[in-house]
Amino acid sequence: MSAGSHPTAGLPGDRIVVRGLRLWAHVGVLEQERQQGQWFELDLELAWDLSAAAAVDDLSATLDYSRAITALQQQASRIRCLTLEHWSERMLQLLEELYGPVPMALELRKCHAPVPGFTGSVAVRRRRHGL
Repeated sequence: MSAGSHPTAGLPGDRIVVRGLRLWAHVGVLEQERQQGQWFELDLELAWDLSAAAAVDDLSATLDYSRAITALQQQASRIRCLTLEHWSERMLQLLEELYGPVPMALELRKCHAPVPGFTGSVAVRRRRHGL
């Protein structure tokens, strides 16, 4: 089923969720981050009424998350940019190309930010189309 033809009025409570997608990419403000690359982690949600796919057990009645995973992995292998903000925008654009204007949200984390004394992660959260 094409995402563009699916009604999303009233935002379905159902979600397709991908958590912990590890991506190796060349993104960062520091030159060495862009040259050497580093690990990032992505969580994403797509709002979609899953009742039809649940009733008929048919992949064509839902959003195939394997398409998103594969496309995002390919994008990560090619991208070169400075900021998480820019990369996350490119991710949202890619997801819209795959599924149309469905409600979506993502959190993109840099696993090891190059900040002295900091051992946590940093992230951006983005939303599109009402999610």
